[in-house]
This record gives sequence, structure tokens and C-alpha cells, in this order.
Amino acid sequence: MYFSSTARTSGNFDTNELMNSGRMDIAIHVIINTFFLSHNLRDDVKLHLVFYGMPDPPKHIEMQVKPETNLSKKDVANLIKKILYKYKEGGKIEALPGCFVEKKSFLNLIEELKKQGNEIFILDKKGENIRKVNISEKSVFIIGDHNGLPKKELKRLKNIAKLISVGQKTYFASHIVTIVNNELDLRGF
Repeated sequence: MYFSSTARTSGNFDTNELMNSGRMDIAIHVIINTFFLSHNLRDDVKLHLVFYGMPDPPKHIEMQVKPETNLSKKDVANLIKKILYKYKEGGKIEALPGCFVEKKSFLNLIEELKKQGNEIFILDKKGENIRKVNISEKSVFIIGDHNGLPKKELKRLKNIAKLISVGQKTYFASHIVTIVNNELDLRGF
């Protein structure tokens, strides 16, 4: 799961100005690093994106990419635009095959994922080393944007989530996705 405090919550952003669209560029790199391998795709991954930027926060996008998908960075930006444009008030809708959008807060989504039996991990420099942590196949990894995760909600998550770390250096969110995917690959997930 990727949380962005600034990513646009409507499809009216310029795909040529992604850094000025609530740092939508970060979200796009997270999507690419979540699903794409060299000459292949991860088809066993579900990505949740939670956007709190203007004009209509929060927005939750759920994505599963099909193996025949072939996307560039600009294609991913246009995909997000289409998903956000198709949002309709009142519930979760499938905006495109395998892509859903709804108005749902960060905390509500995490509580829902926990109720579904998922183990919740928050990536944080102060957390336990990922290589020493037992990870189940039903795990959710939460990564924040350049501003981090909402502090008020983090306090409420202490009872249901475990802090884990990929090291003492600060990495880009998209790099953390790659490191976590690599750790899961090494474990045979």
C-alpha cells in the first residue's frame, strides 16, 4: 500500500507535469516498481494507493495488473487519470479491468485489510530489520510518500501494525517497493 498526502484525487492533472500534480510521479514509480520486472510482470500482487491530495480526498485505488499489460510511465499516468475520472460517489467501482476506485480513508482501508486476515507492516527506519521478521503470505506493506504517513493515524495503528525497516538509509518509496519485493522473492512468495 502506498499513501500520498499530496497526490491528486481527480483525473484533471497534466501528465507532462507529474511533479506538480501532487507528486503523482512518485505514485507512478511505485506502480511500475510494484508490478514490472525485466521482460515480465508480477501477476500475484495487489497494490492499494491512498491519495489525500486536492480536490476531493481521500481516494483509494486498488490495482491488479494483467500479464498482457504493457505500459510506459506516461501510460501509467493516463491509467491513473482514467481511474480517477471514473470515480462515482457511493461505493467501490471497477473503473477498468482489475482497477477499482472509491472514497475511503487510509485508516479505514488498513482496518478492512486487517479484518481480512492480513498482517500489516509499516516501513519505518525505526522498525525491526525486514530480514529478521516472520512474514506470512497474507501481508500488507505500507509505504508513505515524501511527507511520510499521517501521524494521527500512525498512533492508532500501533496496535495492529508492526514497524519494519529496510535499513538506516532513507530510500525513495519506489525503491522500498523493489527491496520488499526482492525480500519476498528470496523467501519464495
